[in-house]
Amino acid sequence: MRRRDFMVGAAGLAAAWPLAGLAQQSNLPVIGFVNSASPGSYPPVTAFLKGLDEAGFAEGRDVAIEYRWAEGHYEKLPAIISDLIRRKVNVIAATSTPAAVAAKAATSTIPIVFTTSGDPIQLGLVSSLKEPGGNLTGISQMNVELASKRLELMHEMFPKATTIVLLVNPPGPLASPMSRESAAAAEALGLSLRILRAGSEQELSAVFESLSREALVPLVIASDAYFSNHGETIGALALRHHVPAIFQYTEFTEGGGLMSYGGNVAESYRLAGVYVGRILKGAKPANLPVQQVTKVELIVNLKTAKALGVTFPLSLLGRADKVIE
Repeated sequence: MRRRDFMVGAAGLAAAWPLAGLAQQSNLPVIGFVNSASPGSYPPVTAFLKGLDEAGFAEGRDVAIEYRWAEGHYEKLPAIISDLIRRKVNVIAATSTPAAVAAKAATSTIPIVFTTSGDPIQLGLVSSLKEPGGNLTGISQMNVELASKRLELMHEMFPKATTIVLLVNPPGPLASPMSRESAAAAEALGLSLRILRAGSEQELSAVFESLSREALVPLVIASDAYFSNHGETIGALALRHHVPAIFQYTEFTEGGGLMSYGGNVAESYRLAGVYVGRILKGAKPANLPVQQVTKVELIVNLKTAKALGVTFPLSLLGRADKVIE
């Protein structure tokens, strides 16, 4: 999703917050929208509203939305969700993996629609993709499962490198599965995997500064809501410190990252909006299969490659869905 779309979405959010008070007055159903990121830096909200519209619900006309943001502080999520439960929202849209895990732990009665980069079964969100059971269903971008492919792409780009670095955010629920997937992929390729950790702007800066003192060590950035929230910033850090890196979202590559490869996050939010609408019409989460985003995009940045003094192999360029020149 383009940054201009995000700016439209952010403006819409600012106008939407007062609607919480209107919900009681007009008896509109209320959606509790929960995300672990910040309202000023998360583009896909407009896609969620589009999905709601496709299901026949317009914010302010047919439904009210109470937006809640953890601003990168995952520890705040349980209290945020408890507040929405006290307010008796009709459905919770938990639109990041940490938010989904916290919502699952908080209620077994209020319907929850999640979006996640991980495997919903491994995360304990549902018992089956086809028949979720319970009060949760949602959309998976399956970006954890794509971790090994990102590592392979960096190996293809830097075939002489013997070590690849993985950056994780330790508090995130995807840190462990991403580490396992990446370690297995590295071993299969005969590579060493070094894991670095960061969960704040200061720690991110320190990681990239340390890597800048090494000779083009390939970096794979793990799926994590905090990293997604700062995708453009991390891309700029990678460019500034001359670190070849790959992440899952377009904003990272547009910000200066070398490559991105992942499921379409905007599509997952649109599908989540559709599911929320269906639940408001009476559908049960237990009967709505978990959907998986099938469109995966490879985006490469030629400007960054030139700045790093490297060249994309033609085999990789030929598979790119988008080339930034």
